Amino acid sequence: MAGAMLAAVVVGAGGAAVAAPRDAEATAAVPLPPLDRAAIRQAVAGFPTADVNGVLVRVTGSAGRFETSAGVGDRTTGEAPDPQGRFRIGSISKVFTATVVLQLAAEHRLDLDGTVQRYLPGLLPADLPPVKVGQLLDHTSGLPHGSGDAWGDGTATWFVDHRFDSWTPEQVVATLAGQPMVFAPGTGQQYNGLNTFVAGLLIEKITGRSYAHEVQRRIIEPLHLHDTAVPDRRDPRLARPAAHAYLTAPGPDGADRQVDVTEQSPWPWAEGGLISSAPDLDHFLTALFQGRLLPPAQEEQLFTVPEVPNVDNSQCFPGQQQACMSKGLVRTEINGVTLWGKTGSRPGWTSGAFATRDLQRRMVYSFNPTTTRGADIRYVLKLANAVVPPAAG
Repeated sequence: MAGAMLAAVVVGAGGAAVAAPRDAEATAAVPLPPLDRAAIRQAVAGFPTADVNGVLVRVTGSAGRFETSAGVGDRTTGEAPDPQGRFRIGSISKVFTATVVLQLAAEHRLDLDGTVQRYLPGLLPADLPPVKVGQLLDHTSGLPHGSGDAWGDGTATWFVDHRFDSWTPEQVVATLAGQPMVFAPGTGQQYNGLNTFVAGLLIEKITGRSYAHEVQRRIIEPLHLHDTAVPDRRDPRLARPAAHAYLTAPGPDGADRQVDVTEQSPWPWAEGGLISSAPDLDHFLTALFQGRLLPPAQEEQLFTVPEVPNVDNSQCFPGQQQACMSKGLVRTEINGVTLWGKTGSRPGWTSGAFATRDLQRRMVYSFNPTTTRGADIRYVLKLANAVVPPAAG
């Protein structure tokens, strides 16, 4: 469920990934190089390739706005992806979920130091140790990873055959039974989608309303995010897609062909089931970083990374020994510039939304890979270096 991680391809990351205080990081920011539209166009040139059909990117900030796309978004018409169209955002959904949980904490309806077992008795296997709510958000819970049919075998063939299958959040969490903890809660950080399924169920328990209702009421409606939705897990439709998603899989004759998987079950729900667009994600990050969705104490949780070891965390820079995730965001660096955001992936999409904390530069991108491995890291790296180039000299 995790996408190709920007954090895994950044330049210059390393060392302790503990966030600086907001005022220090914002006021010490060095003006970024001017927006290089030609470099961004060059970074997305050359599509389609053997493993990616197309890409869209939106870059905004104090240096201006630029959006473009390249490649093929619809194999029937040959049209390029629509930079303002909608796509499945995968694990970027986690930022919406974390925001709602932090809002509930601000309202004193839950305690981030309270345990999952206290709020959701009987949900986790009885043999697991107490897990704090906050540990779900920053992936320090140590919970086992899920298993079973929902994850399939990782092949395009399996997904093509099962793309309309659906599982409830309770069914997904039930796959924890009989599995050992990865580490004791609070002693390490490892990215795990099960954390966010539990967080979604927690939102429903605390509010007495559906997860979709709370995201709609607390985020989508106040920010007028017209392209953003939490679809029903049984509804595979994607209206006004930025691009059709295709996977390469063997046909009945054994020859490879590209199968349109734009319609697929959004069963990942609070963990990875949301739909949005580049303009909406840009607006969401802007509002979030400006403190329009969270009071200062809870907003600071978004920019504070725990001082714990990285335990094979797929969101962190390869070889990084310290954690890189806050209670909702990934902290990473490109050419010495700190960015905060999140990547996401569903079969047919590899996407990301990142910004500097002072919002000087923001970017949203979405590739359309034709394999279940997602877009090649090199494509993301090339784009990231064009959006945030090295400083002159």
